[in-house]
Amino acid sequence: MSKKIQKWLLDIRASIEAIQSFLSDNPDFEYYQNNLMLRRAVERELEILGEAVNRILKQQPDYPLTDARRIVDLRNHIIHRYDNVSDEIIWGILHKICLF
Repeated sequence: MSKKIQKWLLDIRASIEAIQSFLSDNPDFEYYQNNLMLRRAVERELEILGEAVNRILKQQPDYPLTDARRIVDLRNHIIHRYDNVSDEIIWGILHKICLF
């Protein structure tokens, strides 16, 4: 495994850990939805996570990452359709992948 891929995997781990820490004190949807700074922080970490996955796939397209395309698509949606990001969908994704 290349040093670049190792670094990007560490970035993915750091983003997941950051999201977990952001939500550890109050994993409540209403709190999340009403806290702009928290929402933006979570979205930013999802962008970083998606970009790291995208870079891994560009370097090694057959790298075994579960749901890689969906992660990159989420990153693109958050960045390019920022005005159409659904708090409910983000919250559902966080719960589905057990980030907290």
